[in-house]
Amino acid sequence: MSDLLLTVEQAAERLGTTARFPRRLIAERRIAFVKVGRHVRIAESALDAYIDGNTVQPTRRRRSRYGRAA
Repeated sequence: MSDLLLTVEQAAERLGTTARFPRRLIAERRIAFVKVGRHVRIAESALDAYIDGNTVQPTRRRRSRYGRAA
């Protein structure tokens, strides 16, 4: 199965950021990337994995057992 390779600009658009953010992720080796000659591409699955790995789930607020203070 072939994975679509995105340019840095396409990855930035998908993340809703400027191109500087994915470039920083690449420079800091925080996301997997592919070098095609002198071009850098990010696999769609790597971008999905990055998004999933950095998604923070909401927590449920617990109610106090004793109710409100008077």
